[in-house]
This record gives sequence, C-alpha cells and structure tokens, in this order.
Amino acid sequence: MKNCRDAISIQNLTKHYGKNRGVGNLSLSVEKGDIYGFLGPNGAGKSTTIRSILGLLRFQEGSIRIFDMDVRKDRGKILKEIGYMPSEAMFYPSMKTKEVIRLAADMRGMDCRKEAAMLCERLKVEPDKRIEELSLGNRKKVSIVCAMQHRPGLFIFDEPTSGLDPLMQAEFFKLILEYNEQGTTCFLSSHVLSEIKKYCRHAAIIKEGTLICSDTVENLTKSNAKRIHMIRDGKEEDFVYQGDLNALFAGFAGHDIEDITIEEPGLDEIFMHYYGKEE
Repeated sequence: MKNCRDAISIQNLTKHYGKNRGVGNLSLSVEKGDIYGFLGPNGAGKSTTIRSILGLLRFQEGSIRIFDMDVRKDRGKILKEIGYMPSEAMFYPSMKTKEVIRLAADMRGMDCRKEAAMLCERLKVEPDKRIEELSLGNRKKVSIVCAMQHRPGLFIFDEPTSGLDPLMQAEFFKLILEYNEQGTTCFLSSHVLSEIKKYCRHAAIIKEGTLICSDTVENLTKSNAKRIHMIRDGKEEDFVYQGDLNALFAGFAGHDIEDITIEEPGLDEIFMHYYGKEE
C-alpha cells in the first residue's frame, strides 16, 4: 500500500439499477496526495461512484482499487484508510454530539479524543447538544469531525459544504489543506464550481453516468470563449462566442454598433460547455 502511486484507481466501472442508468464504463485515477474534484449536476452518477468506491454497492463490471487494495476483497482494510462524509448527515437523533463522535471512533477501535477536540473547536461544534436540536449545517459539522478525527489516508466527501455558512465552508477547506499538506488525499464530489476551481488540482466531469473528461483544473477551465455584450442596430445583445474574433467582427459589417464589451466568460459558463448546455 505504501508504494502504490494511486489512492483511487477505477477501471471500467459499470453499475445499473435495473433499466435505470447508474454509471457506465467509468475509469479514473486519483494520485496519492491530490485534492481531486468530482463534478457533475445532480443525478449524474457522483454518489453511485462514491458508494461503489466504499463497497456499499455491488457493481456489474469493472474494478476499483484503493491504495492498491481491491474494494471487493479488502473492504475492511480499505475502510480503515477512508474518512467518508455523505451528502446527508444522518445520526441517532437522541444522541449527543460528543456521543456520536465517540461512537464513530470506537467503531474504528481508535482513541481520537485529541483530534476530535481540535476539530470541534475549529468548527464550533457544541458537544452537549443532541442531534435532534441541530440544524443541517451543525449536523454537517459533526459529520466532518467523524470523517476526519482518525486522520485517514483518504477523505471522500459527497457535497460536503451544503448547509454550511461561508465561515464554516472556509474553515472546512482550511482543514482539508492542512491534512493534505501532511499527505492525506481528498476526493471531493461537488456541483459548486467555485470550490473545484479554488481548491482542487485535478478534476473529472461526469454527465448522465458517463465520464466526460478528466484533467488538471487549470486545463479544464481554460477557454478561448468570450462573453460579448453589445448594442447593435439599437438592440442590446449578450452572448458567449467561441471562435475567431476577426470573423465575428467581419460579420458586423453594415451594422450600427453603438457599444461593445468583450470579457472572459464566467466559470459556470465554461463548465456548461462540458454539460452540453453551452450557448
């Protein structure tokens, strides 16, 4: 495990739910020490992929290896190396926050009190509150502590920041960066484009169960597209143009151009190209 290059290696993963789509022939790899974004709209197959990685789903075809261990054969060993945060934070409602956190540590047979205390302080978790008294955001923070307190080699987060206020979102990513500096790999599923752009080094984009592309975030967000805003023939126009600007300007011949602004498109507009909803 120590000598393998990849934290996650997925080859030709195929999972269908009867006649319904799951994921099809999906392959990707995440190098150890990376912060990797997994991006796609709701229903694209992100959670299906994550549950397959965790061994929670039986997939029809393909293979998944975590730190060079087979998810089907070595699931027990693999789960010791993973800190997982699901998209929905569900706990026993009558338990206190500190009891949930301690239970998560006890299930791993580990003493995580020191790390848990640090995380609770950083995330402003109230240890004596009962789960049923907590908001969605506060339940999310408990889930973060449970995922991080045993200092695993791999974080897997499924839509982690929904429900967190902006200050807690910033603190959450600060923690990820700190753990990452110490060697922890992070696999982050999200549809928040700005998070992927700001924190991830590599990313994959999935749509309708199919992997569209995977590359560095820098390459994925490069675009020769331009947002054009102008007043032509007395009418205001706003559109994204991808092509030769000289050809665009040539097409303006004979038109009355009162004003024109050319700027870089927004991050959402760049990624909409991959989702197949570009203008």
